[in-house]
Amino acid sequence: MIIRWTYAFVDRPAERLPEARAFWKAVTGTRPSEPRGERGEFMTLLPGEATGADACVKLQGVTEGDGGAHLDLCVEDLRESLATARDAGAELVADHDGWAVLRSPAGQLFCLVPWHGETVRPPVVAGSRLDQVCLDIPPSAYAAESDFWATLTGWERLTGSRPEFEVLRPPAGLPVRILLQRLDSERPAAAHLDLACADIPTVRARHEELGAVLVSHGPHWSVMRDPAGGVYCLTGRDPETAGLPTAARRG
Repeated sequence: MIIRWTYAFVDRPAERLPEARAFWKAVTGTRPSEPRGERGEFMTLLPGEATGADACVKLQGVTEGDGGAHLDLCVEDLRESLATARDAGAELVADHDGWAVLRSPAGQLFCLVPWHGETVRPPVVAGSRLDQVCLDIPPSAYAAESDFWATLTGWERLTGSRPEFEVLRPPAGLPVRILLQRLDSERPAAAHLDLACADIPTVRARHEELGAVLVSHGPHWSVMRDPAGGVYCLTGRDPETAGLPTAARRG
């Protein structure tokens, strides 16, 4: 299966979608598309036309749970890719007209969707770029789940900066990579969004002005909560290359 483009989905409770839309369009320097879906639950965050960039972030209003994040993987041959995903261990949840919802072995939802020719990453905005979906995986499922995502994507699998992390790095040009995080305790698999930041304190201050609140600090990241109640992270990585500073890699 060849993945031609990736979308990071911001999943938030449907009743909080207006707050999510206002916050994430400001953070990413985008404008929301017209709502789609039976309940107007989907929208795409569109980069400015002057950038010449393609979208890679979407919003979804969910009716169950507190939301989180998920990936849309864009492929040329949906039927062939669906078969490949199921052979790798994915469970088919819903087979729609032209796209499919699947569940990973640990229970994380993701979608296979058609590729529409997207090729140009959105630019860095105010010192940050939303460029990573972190999969939060319980310890008992970590080995099998990590193998599944590595097999499914075919991306380069790298050791992370800490023992609980591994990275799946996509081919050059794709806008969203995957961080595999082994949780400290057994709880359901989930996902959250990460932004690469040139200067975390500066970006954090801007996000707080937009309504986000600080939850906690890590060695080279800050955990935040957006105005719609969703958790995400600001990570100390180069927004252009996604790489960590040398000191962080050694740590």
